[in-house]
Amino acid sequence: MATWTIEADGGSRGNPGVAGYGALVRDPAGALLAERAAPLGRASNNVAEYTGLLAGLQAVLDLADLSAGDTVAVRMDSKLVIEQMAGRWKIKHPDMQRLAQEAQGLCRQLRDRGVDLDWGWIPRTRNKAADALSNDGMDGRTVARDHVAAAAPGPRAVDAAGDAGQDVEVPDETHAPEPPEAVEESRPTSAGASVRDAGARRGHRWQLVLLRHGVTEFTETYRIDGRGGSNPPLSPLGEQQAARAGDALGELLAAPAAEGRVRVVTSSLRRAQQTGRAVADALRLEAATDARFDEQAFGDWDGRTWSEVDRDGAGTARAFAQDPACPVPGGETHHEVAERVVEGLRDIARQAVDDELHTVVVAAHRIAVMTALEAVLGVAYPRSWALGQHPAAFHTLEFVGAEVPTGFAELSGLNVRHHLEGLPVR
Repeated sequence: MATWTIEADGGSRGNPGVAGYGALVRDPAGALLAERAAPLGRASNNVAEYTGLLAGLQAVLDLADLSAGDTVAVRMDSKLVIEQMAGRWKIKHPDMQRLAQEAQGLCRQLRDRGVDLDWGWIPRTRNKAADALSNDGMDGRTVARDHVAAAAPGPRAVDAAGDAGQDVEVPDETHAPEPPEAVEESRPTSAGASVRDAGARRGHRWQLVLLRHGVTEFTETYRIDGRGGSNPPLSPLGEQQAARAGDALGELLAAPAAEGRVRVVTSSLRRAQQTGRAVADALRLEAATDARFDEQAFGDWDGRTWSEVDRDGAGTARAFAQDPACPVPGGETHHEVAERVVEGLRDIARQAVDDELHTVVVAAHRIAVMTALEAVLGVAYPRSWALGQHPAAFHTLEFVGAEVPTGFAELSGLNVRHHLEGLPVR
């Protein structure tokens, strides 16, 4: 009894966007038996992953010297595909149902030969070979390599392109990749998006979404509201904004969330928790709370307007806006906020890498978000006030590895607010 292994993957740059799949088969000794990759034109990430599975199953049927009692172990970093094929998750999408039925047909052929199937999820770091093949597919290349000579002894079928052990790469003329400008967007990337440069492949790439909360009565009346203050809830407009943000991020992050690769974190203040909960609900997740992302504590200024603060001391508002060390009676300086926010970012980065997350969404506040951007982008206060921050808008940052805020970072979306179109601006 022997175990043959399929490793499969798929990706879509844009989801849906330029898509491709990759798959490989290893013999019982761990040697490569077959490699497959091809472009799919425009398709979703899930379709690409299922197509990679189909290619792997077909390659096993075509090339493996199977015997009754053998096992085919399918390993993918798509929890969605693995759980659906194992029968533990329902398949609701028509495209997924069609592809799953095709895959089940290939599985029946294996079972008819007395072969068992073992479905298992693996982290992306253990699926690098299939991931590289899927990127070949997304780049427009078709790969059909059969390494029969390296496989376990026994009769093998080979394709018409050559003899046993021959590598075959078939150029594809019908699925040319779209130009780069067609697939680069200043909004969050979806599951399966490839890294944009070769150096980024050296570490785990993940995404941070910094979401400002929706408006409150204080926001609408231009009153200061910080940590330790009145802690108002969202206003009716703020609730609409939060719902829109939830819908937008819920659509963009649905696939990685289904695979357990998205986390939602909120500050401890009510308005951020309500906003973050709208996102978590859309993704069918539970939001965690981290008070390090609370708004700056404004102490004696809380509940007042900046004009009222200036009446107590001429130039106070200007000093606050220009000096990160400006004292706030009973509150925090900007430096103190930055210290706790950066500490929170470092912890999130470690968790993202350790757990191989795709995205972490942090629902927070204007100054908390601003200090995060300062640290990551190297923008000094007070120039950071120029970074727009509409209520319920979000920024997206992509990182490689856990070295935050000093490592590789890319700002891929600034003040994204297309989802708020048609709502009043406050």
